[in-house]
Amino acid sequence: MPTKIRQGDEVVVISGKDRSKTGKVLKVDRDKDRVYVEGLNIVKRHQRPMQSMDPVKAAGGVVEKEGPIHISNVMLLDPKTKKPTRVGVSRENGVRNRVTKSSGTKLD
Repeated sequence: MPTKIRQGDEVVVISGKDRSKTGKVLKVDRDKDRVYVEGLNIVKRHQRPMQSMDPVKAAGGVVEKEGPIHISNVMLLDPKTKKPTRVGVSRENGVRNRVTKSSGTKLD
């Protein structure tokens, strides 16, 4: 399934515990239809201390990081109006561009 949200896009969460919060997409997992949004859906993982040069891994303890959000639970923010919008595709001279439905702004 092709996704219209890409890494670096500004999105807003439309359902779940972080509803109406916005953030930047860090990673898109196309196989599982999930996105990782900066600062949202924070989960805690208990990490065992490791023998490593990295001070975070060496210390261990409880680590907080972003968890996945299903792609249907986020909407792209229109760069012009800063409101949630759907995304369409327009083709010009054989080039595929993403376009916001509300204002017609090109995203690529």
